[in-house]
Amino acid sequence: MTDPKAMIQTMIALASASLGLVAALAWNEAIKATLALLGMGDSLAGLYSYAIVATLLAVIVLAVLGRLAARIGGDAAFEREAEG
Repeated sequence: MTDPKAMIQTMIALASASLGLVAALAWNEAIKATLALLGMGDSLAGLYSYAIVATLLAVIVLAVLGRLAARIGGDAAFEREAEG
C-alpha cells in the first residue's frame, strides 16, 4: 500500500518541476525576443549574451531561494564549500 503523504509529496515535486520548466521556457522566449529587438538575435554575441543573462538570472534566483530556505529553517538544495 502506498503512503498517502509520500504520494502527495511526489505530486508536489512533479508539479513544481513542471511549472519550473514552463517558467524557464517563458523566460527563454522573453530573453530571445529582447535580444532580437536589440539586433543581437542569432549572432554569436547574442548567443553569448543570452547565456550570460540566463546564468546570472539562475544564480540570483538560487541565491535568493537559498537565503529564504535558511530564514525559514529549511535546508537549501546546495551549499557553498566554505559554508559546509
